[in-house]
Amino acid sequence: MKVFPNTQKKIFLASWISVNQAEASSTNATSLHPPAQTFQFDIYQPLRQWLNNFQVSDQKLAHRLCKLIPAQCPFERDIKLFGKTMLHIPPMCKLNPLYEEVVGLRFRALCYLADNCGEDISQYC
Repeated sequence: MKVFPNTQKKIFLASWISVNQAEASSTNATSLHPPAQTFQFDIYQPLRQWLNNFQVSDQKLAHRLCKLIPAQCPFERDIKLFGKTMLHIPPMCKLNPLYEEVVGLRFRALCYLADNCGEDISQYC
């Protein structure tokens, strides 16, 4: 790598520097070409915001949400043969792009029933 005094730009001489050295030094130095900015559009963002901002303020609605949204993934299974686990099907709920928001909504409904209504929520756990 040479630094010319007038331009203060670093030039890599690829034939003399291995790839790992070039990558290590390029992260510390200002490069001639900045990394390309990738634009990612999240189609679920409005729905995520709506679910996160949804306030549970009705007892009937809170009960419905707690009944509709399961406490654990219903798709996770262990397939057993003669008492031995032959196959484990992992929870598929984590593939849902809105999983965290839906679980958070269920949690807020449970908190509303316990804190504001003073109900026993052990039936939903």
